Amino acid sequence: MPNTETAFLELINTRKWRTLKRALKTLDAVEAAQLVEDNSKGNKIILFRLLSRKQAKEVFKLLPRTEQENVIEGLAENFQKLTRLLNDINPDDRTAFFEELPGDIAQRLIQKLSPEEQKITIQLLSYPKDSIGRLMTPEFVAIRSHFTVAEAFAHIRQHGKDSETLNVIYIIDDQWKLIDDISIKELILASPDQLVDELIDNKFVSLHAMDDQESAISVFKNYDRVALPVLSQEGVLLGIVTFDDIMDVIEEESTEDFHKFGSVQNVGKNPLKERIFNLYKNRIVWLVLLVFMNIFSGAALESFEDVIQSFVALVFFLPLLIDSGGNAGSQSATLMIRYLALGEIQLSDWYKLIGRELLVSFLLGITMAASIAAVASFRAPEIVVIVCIAMVINVMLGSLIGLLLPFIFTKLKIDPATASAPLVTSLSDICGVLIYFSIASRLLEF
Repeated sequence: MPNTETAFLELINTRKWRTLKRALKTLDAVEAAQLVEDNSKGNKIILFRLLSRKQAKEVFKLLPRTEQENVIEGLAENFQKLTRLLNDINPDDRTAFFEELPGDIAQRLIQKLSPEEQKITIQLLSYPKDSIGRLMTPEFVAIRSHFTVAEAFAHIRQHGKDSETLNVIYIIDDQWKLIDDISIKELILASPDQLVDELIDNKFVSLHAMDDQESAISVFKNYDRVALPVLSQEGVLLGIVTFDDIMDVIEEESTEDFHKFGSVQNVGKNPLKERIFNLYKNRIVWLVLLVFMNIFSGAALESFEDVIQSFVALVFFLPLLIDSGGNAGSQSATLMIRYLALGEIQLSDWYKLIGRELLVSFLLGITMAASIAAVASFRAPEIVVIVCIAMVINVMLGSLIGLLLPFIFTKLKIDPATASAPLVTSLSDICGVLIYFSIASRLLEF
């Protein structure tokens, strides 16, 4: 059997379809997905069409969104294969795929679903974007509290085949309201004649369908669950959200925050496939705004023109000083945004952090001032004191700007990640120029 991409390519070129199909069966889902992704568009469709039904379902889930679209486009002529794939995909994965497609294309694909899968898909897509309802899957196992353990296992064997996970079993009443959940381990260790009602304590953790997806991250983190039930406002069990779905949300949110912190907006799927104009558009707005902000730095320099002309050596240390303040501010902002995102600090904690940040930034500033003093003592000994004082103040001020901006943005209900590195750096630059030359003017009596 082939074990390299070249060997699989040789089977495609020689049209040995049966051998290729048998070879694909020996691959796990990750290996098969990588093989499909690494091949040309025509070959990836051939490979995908030869996957078993079970493999196709798993491989499709692992492919990047652009590759999923290529597969759907390539299977469009094969109505039976496409219909089977769309019906086999887990409802939550199918919903995530459909919501990224243009509306007309999504509607055409929904028409290929069975009536039952259509109903599920339309229901999930009806929830607001980024809500937990969009993440959940209705494929779970629920039992009644009056079941014996033996009856519960019989029910699980009958209905658990298509369940997203069997680690947790949900207990509901006659109105499908959630009473509790129980791990499969507890059921296995219980006596077959014992009632499920005797095993539960009516204490459970749940999510609400209309809540924001980000709220689920902290719940999974705090309670260490592999899956959580999703309820309606009336407490009816609608579906479940699994840990792998939350991992996808964490990845998306982290990527989004990373781009915001770099002052990039509405990032496309792939820079190699995105239109040049879109790449330009996503970056130009913040860059232009920051250009106008930096005009203030130029105006500040102009106001100290006489000092600069008299002590040209001051200019030598200017980039170093303002960059140090900006770097310290970016560090502080990064930490605060991270802590806020993880819930380790709250909005009300801002005043508790100021004292600590002042002390830390003072120590940082002193250390950096000692370093720059060694250079200044050889290059321009007459301004050593000015450079050292400016360094300490710039680092402290930059750190405070980086600390406070995320809190201010959060208070204004703006994503704190928008307090990006370029914004912190620009503000620190303006302040750094004013501080440096104000100290120089004062001490040099100019």
